Amino acid sequence: MTLKRRDFIKLSAGSTAGAALLAGCSTAATPPPASSPMDKLKNMVGDIKPITKEERMSRIERAQKLMAENKIAALYLDAGTTMDYFTGIRWGQSERMLAAIIPATGDVKYVSPGFEAERVKELMTIDGEIRIWEEHESPYKVVAGALKDMGVRNGTVAMEERVRFFLYDGVRKEASHLNYVSGDPITVPLRMFKTPTELALMQRANDITLIAHKICMEMLEEGMTPQQFSALSSEAHKRMGVSGGCMVNFGEASAYPHGSIQQQYLKKGDIVLMDGGCGVEGYRSDISRTVVFGEPTARQREIFDLEKRAQAAGFAAAILGDPAENVDIAARKVITDAGFGPGYKVPGLPHRTGHGIGMDGHEWGNMVLENKQPFAPGMCFSIEPNVSIYGEFGVRLEDCAYMTEEGVKWFTQPSESLDQPFPADLV
Repeated sequence: MTLKRRDFIKLSAGSTAGAALLAGCSTAATPPPASSPMDKLKNMVGDIKPITKEERMSRIERAQKLMAENKIAALYLDAGTTMDYFTGIRWGQSERMLAAIIPATGDVKYVSPGFEAERVKELMTIDGEIRIWEEHESPYKVVAGALKDMGVRNGTVAMEERVRFFLYDGVRKEASHLNYVSGDPITVPLRMFKTPTELALMQRANDITLIAHKICMEMLEEGMTPQQFSALSSEAHKRMGVSGGCMVNFGEASAYPHGSIQQQYLKKGDIVLMDGGCGVEGYRSDISRTVVFGEPTARQREIFDLEKRAQAAGFAAAILGDPAENVDIAARKVITDAGFGPGYKVPGLPHRTGHGIGMDGHEWGNMVLENKQPFAPGMCFSIEPNVSIYGEFGVRLEDCAYMTEEGVKWFTQPSESLDQPFPADLV
């Protein structure tokens, strides 16, 4: 059976066949037809350069230097992004402890469930002893023993920010003679400032998501649901070799920055606000675009142009050595000067103007009032002022930027206009 594109997008994401097809599963039905805009897409990650073992070793060395400066004896890492950052191990969190411990001097040690040890060996790029615990044993005793054998018999152990409380509490009780503090003084100064290799991975992720947004915009059809649009976005990212996607909201629901629980069906004249990203070797993109399905009204053009001016003002305020809060102050002023707000009041801009980004979609370095962190090379962040008007619509333009020795640069060029939200030669 050959499906027309209209049939493809109208398959129910809640049905077995529809969910499988929209997720790109081969077991359900044929993919989008040859005339689909999806056919423009190709794998975009075949030539990427991943983070090397040498760069991870450099990260550990810099962490150990910071630990010495802060009088910290060891850094405990839970499964998650920071463990990946230092060791290359990507591991989902569960009730079973999988940990890495970086001492101020010496080699990394791992604490693993016994039955997972061989898998840990396969995944790790940084060599180190694996201490195992069996299902009936306490992993906290294993951690305490590992710390002792590292020479940590007194002093301070740092817990990186994503360590879950039950793990921290178990270690603290087992090794109660040690002092425990946040690992932020070690992890934040390292992860906030990206290297050229990291920036290249983020650039590729942003390139991919911008193309996915444009392809999905070309596939908008009346009656489409946000769920169907999101499935198309996931498929577009998949065809370019990554896992990613976006959420989307139509019409009045676009006024809510993270959407509405009400089911939506696209109709002529609706604002379409898409927001999403992907990961390339663990490094994230995050892009929002706002378009109109059909002919924009004068009101829609007015608010779009206001939003564009606000985003441009935020970008202009990102100056080396100046505080990050200036981006929020500058973008928000454009919106309040137009009669919206003030502050976070709606109609207006109800949230911060941007967030840090890297291996996590949201990380340190927010563009928000009271953030006095001075801009420095390697910082990466979104600039996404939002104009929300409940009962009407919302407009958000989001692009990510990064600081260089010469100043701020965009990963992706902002929308030129409501009529040309993407570069004409993008795909």
